[in-house]
Amino acid sequence: MNHADRYSRQERFAPIGLAGQQRLAESRVLVVGVGALGSASAQLLVRAGVGFTRLLDRDVVELSNLQRQVLFDEADALAGAPKAVAAAQKLRGVNSQVAVEPVVGDLTHHNIAALAGDCDLVIDGTDNFETRLLVNDYCLKHNKPWVYGGVLGAEGQVMPVLPGETPCLACLAPEPPAPGAAPTCDTAGVLGPAVGMVAALQAAEALKLLTGNRADASRGLTVIDLWRNHIRQLDLSSLQPAGTCRACGQRDYAWLEGRLGSQAAVLCGRNAVQVRPMAPQRVDLAALADRLSKVGDVTATPFLVRLRVDAYELTLFADGRAIVGGVEEESAARSVLARYVGA
Repeated sequence: MNHADRYSRQERFAPIGLAGQQRLAESRVLVVGVGALGSASAQLLVRAGVGFTRLLDRDVVELSNLQRQVLFDEADALAGAPKAVAAAQKLRGVNSQVAVEPVVGDLTHHNIAALAGDCDLVIDGTDNFETRLLVNDYCLKHNKPWVYGGVLGAEGQVMPVLPGETPCLACLAPEPPAPGAAPTCDTAGVLGPAVGMVAALQAAEALKLLTGNRADASRGLTVIDLWRNHIRQLDLSSLQPAGTCRACGQRDYAWLEGRLGSQAAVLCGRNAVQVRPMAPQRVDLAALADRLSKVGDVTATPFLVRLRVDAYELTLFADGRAIVGGVEEESAARSVLARYVGA
């Protein structure tokens, strides 16, 4: 195998060249979440020659993932393999010249420094805004670029966050949506090609930054609707007056410091975990019940909504609390909630 040819086509692209390729070889990236977006973005970066990629994910491969999560196959789903581990195995077979490190776990304010501190850039492949706002806080505090991405149905969004240069995620979304207020891919579906397009945009922004082409990075929010063939670039520079954003303006890193964020407790003897927001929220139980009725068996009262789906029983309360039955660990409870409720 002639390794000199591996990156030849990429090196001939003038903005990268030999110097940019060398910078990629010396770069380190953290991919948070190795599901649809994370697996596709990671594959593009590993193929491009990023020297070290750390893959963080708390979940396992399921059959329903295969429609859009490009690094996995039926054997992974049958084995219930951890996504981070299965993805790393595939990527090592793609490019043996670079390092790929899998980490099976959850990103928290306790471990984000250890996971992101030695990386040059963070790629968002998550499924919830709490984790994104945590990443946003950490990267702002430590002057580290990161690339936000999201996709639902046929629609997607991409936004690089360059501390000190661009608006941050908290400018766009100061608080995560209340539980059940927004659909998830399990309730609204997701189109595989839309995932591929958003991941490609994320990876392209990452390559610009890692190769020293910072001036070419997007300074706004890219919004696509692949089904209707629409793509827009939104200028967010006037979204909030200077200095008013909690995170990039006032340097209040509440998510990073653990002052914001949901909390969880294992319920002894019940095979269940309770997850509650740091501050009480108001949840529209009727709207939540209507949305969840499309994915499972729902029982609703004026005080709670109960969803039975697969092996789980979710009990959701008007103040934002949730009890997830059928799990014994916090990370599993958060995965189930993210899948069906979105928070």
